[in-house]
Amino acid sequence: MEKAKDMIEGIPILRWGETSDKIVLAFHGDQSHKEDTVIQLLAESAVPKGYQVWSFDLPEHGERKGQPYALNPPNVVADAEKILFEHQQAQQITLFGCSIGAYFAMLAGQSKNIQQSLFLSPIVDMRELIENILDWSQLTPADLRREKRIKTPFNTLAWEYYCYVVEHPIQWTVSTKILYGGKDQLTSRKTIEKFARPSMIDLTIFETGEHFFHTPTQLSFYQQWLTSNL
Repeated sequence: MEKAKDMIEGIPILRWGETSDKIVLAFHGDQSHKEDTVIQLLAESAVPKGYQVWSFDLPEHGERKGQPYALNPPNVVADAEKILFEHQQAQQITLFGCSIGAYFAMLAGQSKNIQQSLFLSPIVDMRELIENILDWSQLTPADLRREKRIKTPFNTLAWEYYCYVVEHPIQWTVSTKILYGGKDQLTSRKTIEKFARPSMIDLTIFETGEHFFHTPTQLSFYQQWLTSNL
């Protein structure tokens, strides 16, 4: 498959497939990068159907590790705005997001003209997740407000990040397909089912799947799901 690396205002971009007016903008998950396995499989399914997939490294990930540009919602939204602007001539824009990438995709795309979205193990309620991590660490939002930054066994939480999440709730009205693992430990079944209640959202639950789809069986099911829904 044809792959071309590029930079858009300092953001490392990878284009999968030939130029097309049907673009899939892919947001990878935490601790991943623009060439992640799930994005490669996405491209293998999307390109034969006439799409071109564009993936990019989130701040502090991939080629952007070590740069003084933090992974936070405002920065990712600003990055996506630059990339989406480049796509203004596209006739169709599809969003793909994995895990936290799905949250960022919704945050960046909710005011855009998006044709459809495909989410794998999405974080659909970031406020709930942050508060759960605090609770699992025997902490509260009040502790985070006082300390400003807290390193937990899961990750480092920032008060400024939490405030942004609270003040910018997701308003999602795009036709969406979701693949969710029945053993997902970050987003509860109750939360994902509540998010998927609107008629434009289609939820597929792979009962033996985890939050991180990585086994041959999980990835095979994921690829079948992509083929059926693109």
